[in-house]
Amino acid sequence: MGKKSRVKIQKSGSGAAPVVTPKEMTNLIAELLQKCSSAAPSAGKEWEEYTQIRGLVEKIRKKQKGMSILFEGSRDDYFPDLMSWAQESGASCDGFTVANFGTEGYGLRATRDIKAEELFLWIPRKMLMTVESAQNSVMGPLYCQDRILQAMGNVTLAFHLLCERANSDSFWLPYIRSLPQEYDTPLFYQQDEVQLLLGTQAVQDVLSQYKNTARQYAYFYKLVQTHPAASKLPLKDSFTFDDYRWAVSSVMTRQNQIPTEDGGRITLALIPLWDMCNHTNGLITTGYNLEDDRCECVALQDYKENEQVSTLQHVRLIEHGCNHEL
Repeated sequence: MGKKSRVKIQKSGSGAAPVVTPKEMTNLIAELLQKCSSAAPSAGKEWEEYTQIRGLVEKIRKKQKGMSILFEGSRDDYFPDLMSWAQESGASCDGFTVANFGTEGYGLRATRDIKAEELFLWIPRKMLMTVESAQNSVMGPLYCQDRILQAMGNVTLAFHLLCERANSDSFWLPYIRSLPQEYDTPLFYQQDEVQLLLGTQAVQDVLSQYKNTARQYAYFYKLVQTHPAASKLPLKDSFTFDDYRWAVSSVMTRQNQIPTEDGGRITLALIPLWDMCNHTNGLITTGYNLEDDRCECVALQDYKENEQVSTLQHVRLIEHGCNHEL
């Protein structure tokens, strides 16, 4: 699978990690779960609840300092491996490369002229991270016994992403290494940044998202530590809040809908390489071809060599010549 990366996995932080007993962490997690599971606060008390939840999370993060898995270097170091892995896995990699577009971030740059409506990118199902691939992975036994995972595909994908990131032999590691290490989602906002939103329409969503994520983290931390079906998960000894908010943000900014293998249902998926495209307005140019079992993307317009190739965010179903938006 391409050239082996010389970049090694490291633990985050520097120096010795804080000493924390299992009992201390268990008590903090229990307190966080109880606080996040309480009834919605009365009007005007939302900020007070947020600061209390945030205070508990910060205590947990402090005790978990140095425990998260990070990859050394920058994302750029892993893009060659991403392209090699994609090509060897049956994706099309001819006609574009990953490039940095400054304020727009990373995207796909044409390495040749691409005509409008030309099929220039396809990604086979085996490359996708889906709810189904999660069920068939090491977390399958836990998925089968946990109603939260079964009911929330986005949470399942986040958990799947973390389990595979912790597995040095994961098929998806070239993709996972290419993801950002941080995001600009509200989960990464500092408290003073959230405070600036007080009085705006956006603040309620931000507070709610933080509370829900903290509740999910506390629930899954307890599950990982106590459920027999979780005994073989690679997260057993290291599952931090920072890990979970990273995974949730990765899914939040990248998830899409595709048909299941039999075409009978819709499932959530992370689509490697395609999710490097920056999005624009226009016609839906990405579809899922059930016959070839792959995600396909045609060019939205003519692109000259070295121009950025953009796409629309949504995927449609391609079936017997008919297109159906998912």
